[in-house]
Amino acid sequence: MKLERVLEQLNSFEKNAFIKILDSLISSTGLSGKEIENVLSGKSSNGLKDADNREVSLVFNLVKEAFKNHIIKEFNNTESQIDILIDILIRDGNSIMKNVWFSKLYESEIKHIQKEVKTLKEQIEAEKSEIENQRKRDYNIYLNCLKVSYNNDFANNRDKKISQDEQSILNALRESLELSQEEVKKINYLVIPIVKQDIDLIINDLKNIGVIFFSKKTNIIYVPDEIVEILRKIRNKDLSDKHFRRVLRSLKEPQINLICRKHNLDVKQGLDDKIRSIINGGLNFKKVLIDDIHKEPLSVTEKKKWLNDFWGNSLKIAAPLKGSTLEDKINSIIEFFEDLNNDERIGISLDGYNRLINDLDSSVAGFRLIFLKEFQLEDDFQLSGEGLINYNIKPRDVLDILNQSSLQSFINSVGAKSRGSLLDNILEFYTDTQNLFLEGYVDIANRDLHSIKERGLKIKEAELGLIFEALTKQLFQELGFNVDEELRKTLNTAKDKIDILINLGEKNLILVECKTSKDQGYNKFSAVSRQLISYKKVAMTNGYSIIKTLLIAPDFSDDFINDTNSEMELNLSLISALSLKQIRDYFKANKRHSSFPYILFMKDVVIQPERVIKALAK
Repeated sequence: MKLERVLEQLNSFEKNAFIKILDSLISSTGLSGKEIENVLSGKSSNGLKDADNREVSLVFNLVKEAFKNHIIKEFNNTESQIDILIDILIRDGNSIMKNVWFSKLYESEIKHIQKEVKTLKEQIEAEKSEIENQRKRDYNIYLNCLKVSYNNDFANNRDKKISQDEQSILNALRESLELSQEEVKKINYLVIPIVKQDIDLIINDLKNIGVIFFSKKTNIIYVPDEIVEILRKIRNKDLSDKHFRRVLRSLKEPQINLICRKHNLDVKQGLDDKIRSIINGGLNFKKVLIDDIHKEPLSVTEKKKWLNDFWGNSLKIAAPLKGSTLEDKINSIIEFFEDLNNDERIGISLDGYNRLINDLDSSVAGFRLIFLKEFQLEDDFQLSGEGLINYNIKPRDVLDILNQSSLQSFINSVGAKSRGSLLDNILEFYTDTQNLFLEGYVDIANRDLHSIKERGLKIKEAELGLIFEALTKQLFQELGFNVDEELRKTLNTAKDKIDILINLGEKNLILVECKTSKDQGYNKFSAVSRQLISYKKVAMTNGYSIIKTLLIAPDFSDDFINDTNSEMELNLSLISALSLKQIRDYFKANKRHSSFPYILFMKDVVIQPERVIKALAK
């Protein structure tokens, strides 16, 4: 969930700690007053305290790098366990969770680490162990350096602590020895005994450093997407778990085995468990693709060729892999998945997503348990498209947790195509074009062909007006209005062609006009008013009364709104495309009324969705 939406779930008190951090970061970074002023224009001297959620989110984006450095400093506190806590929080299903569930995950993680540390200690100290000699040597080098860094303060009569300089040296050593985050974590807790801490204190500490938000009313912990992205970078994780999983599933099993051997992971596990171990092991994505998967040393040219083939043939990305150097190519892969992660579109319609989830749950044996385990979600989690979107889990991410056998079985059960890519066939099967059009309603109103194309919709520019009109009719029908097509056709003449007529009965009509526009703020008042007055005369000539006129457009200029306000003949109200869709979405999700009370469209010059939704909620 994006930061702005997270802030909407909280009261002022629950945001205070975060606001204070932003204020201090603004001061410490020397961010120019002009940059802040551009975001907080019109606010009082209280600045961020008076800012709305969107403005706070924009300010955070200005100080992201400083926020990252602020969190990195916490790693110098050797007893904070922040490495363990961040590793829990950055997993895909843990960005929203109850405090009780967080407590369970924390306890489980502590027990797992204690067990792993004990095993590692035995393996390092044993003359014969399952760890290869070279790897054991690497562990001992890092372990000895860590002991010196941690204990040298005590020898000088100071508290044991790893300084920032010592930590930077240890980080360089870790990279040179090619140790994963998980390997380092286990070695750290060989030196610094791990002790379970009070979960309420942990939540309070994490809240105070700005890593999480906590709602006392609901007992829910929130980690915004923007903060998750920063925490991943701090933990040296280039990709989210779901995208790392997609890459690993595209590799051959012998390559997976090579990765496991290199990082002391159990090769005897099943493929799914090996992939899970690699993801949970905190391995560096770049190192995995550059070195860990290759049995024999390859030249840079051979590695680049392999990457190009893997990109096109295994990951099945149509566009060529960008970059001339090996590093550039890996960065292009990371950038591709980062863009995918930040893209709020889900590839299919929301309705199609819900049907996919329901069908998977009923058709794939043990799907729910597999899903909850992979994403570490609570046992009572309600599977739905809407819920998963809050976690930034998209349809493709869900399908990626299933092996080929399960995908094939699912395809057979629902009757989707089985030739070609199973994943693409399933997504195509659940692509509901009509709902995709509705979800792209605002883009169509704005005549934004680029965004429309990215949604997977094929529309010619000349068709946009008619499609926008047809979709607007559908929205009014879903609000329960009688969109009277027969009457419209009867009243229309060669000169006067009404877009939409809503029949309220007893000869009373609402006239609706639809306008698409590339320009920001629709401003052709004189032209549209002449049109609407002409349409009204046609209706009155035929014995009908136009009690309201509505104009639907992407947005309206200030001049247009002022002209509408002074217009007396039409009783005209303006609704932006986004506002109409928001009203319809709320109405459809909340079945308090069988049909929309049209009186809510009668009062304002510019219809405000917030006011309408508030009235509907009563």
